[in-house]
Amino acid sequence: MKVNHSKRLKIWLICIILVCFFVSVGIYQVKSVASPSTNNSLKQEEETLKELKEFAAVVNLIEKNYVEPVNPKKLIYGAIKGMLSSLDPHSSFMTPEDFKELEVETQGSFSGVGMEITMKDGILTIVSPIEGTPAYKAGLKANDKILAIDGVSTKHMTLMDAVKRLRGPKGTKVTITVMRKGWKQPKKITLIRAVIPIKSVYSKMFDDGYGYIRITNFQANTDSELKKALNELEKQHKLKGLILDLRNNPGGLLTQAVKVADEFIDKGIIVSIKGRVKDQKAIFRAHASKHPIKCPMVVLVNGGSASASEIVAGALQDHKRALILGTRTFGKGSVQTIIPLSDGSAVRLTTALYYTPSGRCIQAEGITPDIVIPFVPPAEEKKLSEFPKKHPFISERDLKGHLPPVQPAKLKNKTRNKKKAKPILDNQLEEALRVLKAWNILAHTQS
Repeated sequence: MKVNHSKRLKIWLICIILVCFFVSVGIYQVKSVASPSTNNSLKQEEETLKELKEFAAVVNLIEKNYVEPVNPKKLIYGAIKGMLSSLDPHSSFMTPEDFKELEVETQGSFSGVGMEITMKDGILTIVSPIEGTPAYKAGLKANDKILAIDGVSTKHMTLMDAVKRLRGPKGTKVTITVMRKGWKQPKKITLIRAVIPIKSVYSKMFDDGYGYIRITNFQANTDSELKKALNELEKQHKLKGLILDLRNNPGGLLTQAVKVADEFIDKGIIVSIKGRVKDQKAIFRAHASKHPIKCPMVVLVNGGSASASEIVAGALQDHKRALILGTRTFGKGSVQTIIPLSDGSAVRLTTALYYTPSGRCIQAEGITPDIVIPFVPPAEEKKLSEFPKKHPFISERDLKGHLPPVQPAKLKNKTRNKKKAKPILDNQLEEALRVLKAWNILAHTQS
């Protein structure tokens, strides 16, 4: 027997209401021995049931009165997307195609233009271009607004829709309309898509044993790439100091951030996760390494350093393992859990906040460097007089609907609040080198 879309949708809605009803009945049965918290849950269940009835009524209205027939799946997906987007900027719904894209992005290479994007005040905005990609080579910068993709306005476009339009086969073109602060009118920029490599770690040895490692994002193999880079540097020269560059690193996998920090910390907490439910609470600790890196370290950060980058920087700062140099970080202190659904789609849900070893939650606050130095572009790229006084990066607190900052708990001990293969020696990198050299000089003097 065939069941049309209308009947299918009604059956689906009836099932939801029945489930909620039976849950409510179950709660009523234990009401006599319920605690105050259980009574609160009961009220919430009753409210949910009431709202689901309203939802079913609206669906019925659309089904009967909308100007043309409605695809039930499209209707339900739209409702779920709207529900999740109302929570915070990082919770979202992924169709089966979107979920597959995410898996590819974290496990393998993909073809696209190479930039991290977000929605800021309803406008598609660049967080940071990835080095060496078409977006980076075209001169796109943090805080640039993308008004259209191939002539299609991004005003009502979802983030995932924008990602899908920007990605495509290698060698194909995509034209974006970009507006930047200081421009009189938008500009059209045509990019040729390329394979965006999954390699996330680049290293170089400076003279006299000072190593440089840049991590562009935290992918599935970042830790193994880091170990390989460290081994190669140590083969070239005994490390006197190490610069870990996390600037413009938008983050990535939590597990990889923990492993990267573990390379430089012998014991203690790296990061703790705290959510509402037991499964969303965890403490990640460091382990003693067979080949520990003991040399002095400086970590470079800026407004484009977010999420996993901030976990690493915060852990090294709290353990006094490294000096943090640069400008305040993005301030994304929330954890998203990917929950697959039965039809191949998935929910990306903010389930917890993370805390640095000293108990700091940096949500919407970011990490303040020990040495604050604004970035000055190299002379060959831009004149000093033309550089804006304020850095152009967006921060978590700029995103509409962001989770508010969490007041830090009282701590027993005071905490400090204070490239590739050939990286350009910008002013922050030069200062990091000077700090490491001074550190070694001071150490020799005291010994």
